[in-house]
Amino acid sequence: MTSDSNTTTLMMPSDREIVITRVFDAPRRLVFEAITKPEHVARWWGPRALTMLSCRDGLSPGGAWRFVLRGPDGNDYGFRGVYREIEPPEQIVQTFEFEGMPGHVSVETATLEERDGKTKLTVTCLYSSVEARDGHYNSGMEAGMRESHDRLAELLSAMK
Repeated sequence: MTSDSNTTTLMMPSDREIVITRVFDAPRRLVFEAITKPEHVARWWGPRALTMLSCRDGLSPGGAWRFVLRGPDGNDYGFRGVYREIEPPEQIVQTFEFEGMPGHVSVETATLEERDGKTKLTVTCLYSSVEARDGHYNSGMEAGMRESHDRLAELLSAMK
């Protein structure tokens, strides 16, 4: 794997895409479990300053997922989507929508590639427009993603 562990990279290869990559020091089956089981997702998804209030996951094609986080200011932030494709432990395709901006739905394709006991997670986010992509990026998603990935790495270390 060419990416270093402990580094989340973010690229914008086109005007409608964001590609996020991270190599985790864990086998693919464990990473897949950590990103799909609600009891694990609740422990790593989102910045540390937020508290996961609800983590529902209908992991099947057509199944819905929804997470609600509470900030230190007491405000709640909901996120939701629908699974389109699931190929354990290789790929997940789902929609993503921040409930605070309804109607701005992206499609995320997560692929997991294992080599030498490490897993490269690549998430490609496809937006309806450059404005939708830039709006998501400018919302602070990069810092939140990096912190979430750090938390996921900590969880994976504990799960091994």
